[in-house]
Amino acid sequence: MWTLRAIALLAGFACLAAPAQAQEFRLQDVASIAGVPIAQLKPKTIVFADRPSDDLIDAGTGFMRYEDWARARPVQRQFLVLYPGYTEPDLDLIINGAKRHYREKLHMYVAEARVALSRPAASLDLARLATLPFVQQIDPAIKHRLIASADLAAPKEPKIVHNQDPQRRWCEGRAICIHSTYKLEGRLPTGIALANKIRDAAKKISDTLEFDSELVMLSPAEVAAAGLTKLTGLETPVAGALQQSIFYVNQVMQFGKLVAVFQQHPSDPKQTIATVFISLAVESNILGKRKEFAQIPILRNLVPAAVLSGKSSFNTGNSLSAGLPVYARNRVKAIAAILDSE
Repeated sequence: MWTLRAIALLAGFACLAAPAQAQEFRLQDVASIAGVPIAQLKPKTIVFADRPSDDLIDAGTGFMRYEDWARARPVQRQFLVLYPGYTEPDLDLIINGAKRHYREKLHMYVAEARVALSRPAASLDLARLATLPFVQQIDPAIKHRLIASADLAAPKEPKIVHNQDPQRRWCEGRAICIHSTYKLEGRLPTGIALANKIRDAAKKISDTLEFDSELVMLSPAEVAAAGLTKLTGLETPVAGALQQSIFYVNQVMQFGKLVAVFQQHPSDPKQTIATVFISLAVESNILGKRKEFAQIPILRNLVPAAVLSGKSSFNTGNSLSAGLPVYARNRVKAIAAILDSE
């Protein structure tokens, strides 16, 4: 089941896959967006960073250990976890009839991007980003429907219990909640079917991903109260911020978070600076699985780290099945393109 679990990470932000017009923007990979002065941002160019320094990367997986990320980037941890005070889950498991306390270790994928939009912040219709019609028009391969707090699964699964914000229930208030379904594309379903035949397990792997997320547009006052400009590093007036919290995925991803903050350009009021952050947390034991498929030649490229990194022959297309780096880049392009073309 490791393939499906790895690919589930790619489904974290399905609401914002890339439309064709997003190709008008180009990406410029940088070490850090903070290292690129606003004055040096070029038209139709998104500066993008998702490759941590060597001292932060876990060589065995290519991603950051949660504790390393939290220590090295405390501001990101403050705003890009599922809720304030979030920690790696502590679980009680029954092993050979004995109850054992266990901490679920996590690895992080974090991407950051910045782009100068050729529109004043006041002209952007940001409210429409937190609506179902907007979500539905982005990627026809992903099906979405609105859900309410009453539709959520009962808090029995440890992941659901741990991911519940202790201060409030998900999907209450003005935020909208969306249940999304995505059927894997390309060769991945074939690989999953083959893995199901080879594996000796009662539970078969599914080639369909299910996930729940909450979407809300924060007002300038809410952004100021939360201190989100600490994350962007800009102190210019804020038009609003889109926040998406993925609090449940049917497979291995523990949580996901998107924060997109829209601010006035420091020197040109006719432009808007959009800064986007994406964080995904996956169970470390999944990324560490290498031998199960690596020993079977036809499934060798289904090793989770390879699939997740977009380095597997099973990756395909430009959407969720392409691998996390490709998908994250296309998603940022989509946000920029849609806002720029309003």
